Amino acid sequence: MSANPVFTDQPNPQAQPPVPPAPRSTPRPQRQLTTNPELVDLPPAMPMSVLLTLLIGTALGAFAAVMVLPTWLPGLSASLLGSEPKVYWYLSRSSAVAAYVLLWLSMIFGLLMTNRMARLWPGGPGAFDLHQHTSLLGLAFALFHGLILPGDRYITATLAQVLTPFAYSGYEPLWVGLGQLSLHSMALVGLSFYVKQWIGRTLWRLIHFLSFAIWLLSLLHALFSGSDTELLKGLYWISGGSVLLLTIYRVLVAFQPAKPRPAWDTTS
Repeated sequence: MSANPVFTDQPNPQAQPPVPPAPRSTPRPQRQLTTNPELVDLPPAMPMSVLLTLLIGTALGAFAAVMVLPTWLPGLSASLLGSEPKVYWYLSRSSAVAAYVLLWLSMIFGLLMTNRMARLWPGGPGAFDLHQHTSLLGLAFALFHGLILPGDRYITATLAQVLTPFAYSGYEPLWVGLGQLSLHSMALVGLSFYVKQWIGRTLWRLIHFLSFAIWLLSLLHALFSGSDTELLKGLYWISGGSVLLLTIYRVLVAFQPAKPRPAWDTTS
């Protein structure tokens, strides 16, 4: 005869306590663009401390070239302080070309991002990082380009005339003034990366539309106030044509109906 099972409320010492399920790990947020590619939910690619160091170093470098080098290296005074544009002209023109090329690349990466062509290369977050880095580096070179001009005795411009739009009345004042407006606008757009959470997306987007005006002003400034326009004509044609084509494509894409994205597509 089999024994009946005994039911008791005492815990069984041999029973193992239930193991709680392991908590699900929360996936780390990925650096990706939002649904609207113009409005990026990404932190600034260049920390503010790095940007300030870059701009302060640029200003100090220009000051050293204008004020310190002629004193420390008197043997260069004939070239530095001569009546004909020599060293300062070369420094100004080379920094201007570098600033123009960086601004061009910034426009290209920005348009690739808004056109969604960045999915092919270099990816949304990569395009955003390159867009911001080239923009801020272009600002630094443009700042050096302006601050080095007071050292050029051919230009004979003061620091106040360099920093104040249309205050200079010497060589090609109109086109120089447009370049000054471009420099101030570049600073506004570049710094907007760091205040987006305070000014809101709408205002941030409107500020970034200034990039097209900056590009046009920079191109006009380079064409009509640069003394090496003939030498750089090919660069202006290639850069201007590429920005124009990508802008037209951007407008055409904006008027096309949105296509449903696959569930696995997280690039935008």
